[in-house]
Amino acid sequence: MAKILKEEKVVDIPEEVEVTVEGKKVIISGPKGKLERDFTHAKNIMIRVENNKVIIESFLPKKKDKALAGTIAGHIKNMIKGVTKGFKYKMKIVYAHFPISVKTKGKTVIIENFLGEKVPRIAKIIGDVKISVKEDEVIIEGIDIESVSQTAANIELATRIKGKDPRVFLDGIYIYAKE
Repeated sequence: MAKILKEEKVVDIPEEVEVTVEGKKVIISGPKGKLERDFTHAKNIMIRVENNKVIIESFLPKKKDKALAGTIAGHIKNMIKGVTKGFKYKMKIVYAHFPISVKTKGKTVIIENFLGEKVPRIAKIIGDVKISVKEDEVIIEGIDIESVSQTAANIELATRIKGKDPRVFLDGIYIYAKE
């Protein structure tokens, strides 16, 4: 079996986006904002910008190096998409009997009257994410996909019901759309 000498992944850069690479630190700025990410954990990977393309390459790659090159390319694509379009998660507030009220305060989301509980449930907001609550809908927006999705997951986990049949007790806040 022949040994592969070089693994290369190429990510195109749109005109309105600017990418700079300092060692293994990638900084991407666009119309919606600026994101930076550190890939120093990737030992055998080299990242460079050339002719409006980000090139991720590995010489004499092992299986893990090939996978890591693809993962880094995926992260860079998500960063470019974030600074151009942004990410939006929509969540639905579902309740059967006790109306749930959702408020944001600082870096937390406060969920009150969940299943008639007196103590409010609290979910943490990660990063620079904007949350808006309209009637029975929670909208989470931001440029970093990881911050947006982790904030949505925190809200969903805060309303998880333990010790009861999930087919009967359907109350909670659930993700229904990702844009």
